[in-house]
Amino acid sequence: MSSESNAAEMASAPPTLDSKVLKIAAVVVLGSIMSILDTTIINVAIRDLSQHFHVGINTTQWIATGYMLALAAVIPLTGWAADRFGTKRLYLTSIALFLAGSALSGAAWSMNTLILFRVLQGLGGGMIMPAGMTILSQAAGAQRMGRVMGIIGVPMLLGPIAGPILGGWLVDNVSWRWIFFVNLPIGAIALPVAQYVLAPDKPGPQHKLDWPGALMLSPGLAVFVFGLAEITAAGSLGNIGDDACLISGAILIVGFVLHAARRTDALIDVRLFARRPVAASALTMFLFGMAFFGMTLLLPLYFQIVRQQTPFGAGMHLAAQGIGAMLAMPLAARLTDSIGAGRIVLAGLGAVAIAMAVLSDVHADTALPLLEGALFLNGLGMGCVMMPCMSAAMAQLQRHEIARATSGLNVLQRVGGSIGTALLTVILAHEMTRAGASAHPGAQTAPTADMLPAISHAFGHTIRFSLGVIILAILVAIRLPMRKTTPEAERQ
Repeated sequence: MSSESNAAEMASAPPTLDSKVLKIAAVVVLGSIMSILDTTIINVAIRDLSQHFHVGINTTQWIATGYMLALAAVIPLTGWAADRFGTKRLYLTSIALFLAGSALSGAAWSMNTLILFRVLQGLGGGMIMPAGMTILSQAAGAQRMGRVMGIIGVPMLLGPIAGPILGGWLVDNVSWRWIFFVNLPIGAIALPVAQYVLAPDKPGPQHKLDWPGALMLSPGLAVFVFGLAEITAAGSLGNIGDDACLISGAILIVGFVLHAARRTDALIDVRLFARRPVAASALTMFLFGMAFFGMTLLLPLYFQIVRQQTPFGAGMHLAAQGIGAMLAMPLAARLTDSIGAGRIVLAGLGAVAIAMAVLSDVHADTALPLLEGALFLNGLGMGCVMMPCMSAAMAQLQRHEIARATSGLNVLQRVGGSIGTALLTVILAHEMTRAGASAHPGAQTAPTADMLPAISHAFGHTIRFSLGVIILAILVAIRLPMRKTTPEAERQ
């Protein structure tokens, strides 16, 4: 009886990760590290770059915004390109394009050229993560999705934390140019290793590029994010041009959804999101992206403005969040394969909600151990959300559906992050103005002691917005599968 029970347990246990899958995961992580680090590493260098090129902050911020726009514009094309040219060829090309943009950005001789080269870098960076995740998903299969997503999720969650630390150290001790050149040695390893490890793959069924969809979705996302960036820079709504960008971008995106619902070869197969688990995963990732990326903006600003830390010091304070994520992700990945993604995601969102509730009551003299504890809990929650949520969607798809679904999920996550960052910046600036504080996120001078209580209150109020978004994400995540993936799910 005991032997039969053991045999049944072994039969029901998820397959182990073999050396082939682990090698592919290592290749994907190498490429992902570069793309994700570059999303945040630039933020701590904005002031130095403004001084170096003798331009204002409003101009310099386009280094970050241009990169973000390029990411949003190129991601929808990744699914079609993977089917048309093969995922290995696409992955190698995206890394090469990203490295070219990195080298040119580090050698830039003016602000205009730096912005241009950052856009080139973003065009490559936007394809690295979706192509890599497609390769890894196809190699692992649904039964091992949780654990492989746990591996690829490490750079995704730690990038926003490691980026400011590394960027601050490079700017202070080496040169701002090395925030771009640092990608070159990583890429010098990633390209030949990927060429050797990844097996040649044949392109999928020959689909024509969905030109109407491409002309609606990619420009729509870019214009929409552009409007958000400009409204964020202005600190309020009301500018006709900015509002027009926001509205026209939204119209183009809605037009694409209606268009794609009637086609079988759309850039993103929106019909996949009609499946309850995929839709719940997508919306949860969108909402979590809003709160997560928005908080990566707020927390460093709190430490720099209220606690008057250097960028490097602020990044070091965020290390507690990274430690929490590192501890949680391997356990969450294993549990996702055994008990189902839904329970893990709900537990993670609950932890994030508790952490944000604590952080929403920050003051200028809030005890650092309390802050570090909240950040650690926030990291634990993050480690239990992003990759298990992605796994829940992937496990419901057939092999040929993964590329376009991965593209769609990444678009939602990036757009959610852009919206969260823009909205939280506007809310923070508005709250500081209403509180009578003259300091703002781009202030060059430190606030005086009598201003700190009002500024702290502004941060707390803004963090409460993120808390509200996380509560919405919890309500959506209830719809995720609460049991482990079965072989039948993989064949559906």
